[in-house]
Amino acid sequence: MTEFNYVINDRQGIHARPAGQFVKEAASFPCEVRIAKDGKEVDAKRILGVMGLGAKCGETITVKTDGEREAEAAEHLKKFLAENL
Repeated sequence: MTEFNYVINDRQGIHARPAGQFVKEAASFPCEVRIAKDGKEVDAKRILGVMGLGAKCGETITVKTDGEREAEAAEHLKKFLAENL
């Protein structure tokens, strides 16, 4: 399992457009991808789960990847978050 923390920088937090893009990016990898915040963990390949976290600007999320190509997925998703959120 690979995991990393990320602090949301977008003033609107995780909102619909970047959440949808994140889900597509996560779904492009065969490994399991999960996001956790404040003790709640969801499947990052499901938009309702990602939106349901309600991550706001300044809050920290933890992204976990597990399985085939997990390290590659983690690096790709970290870069995506830095560029979009």
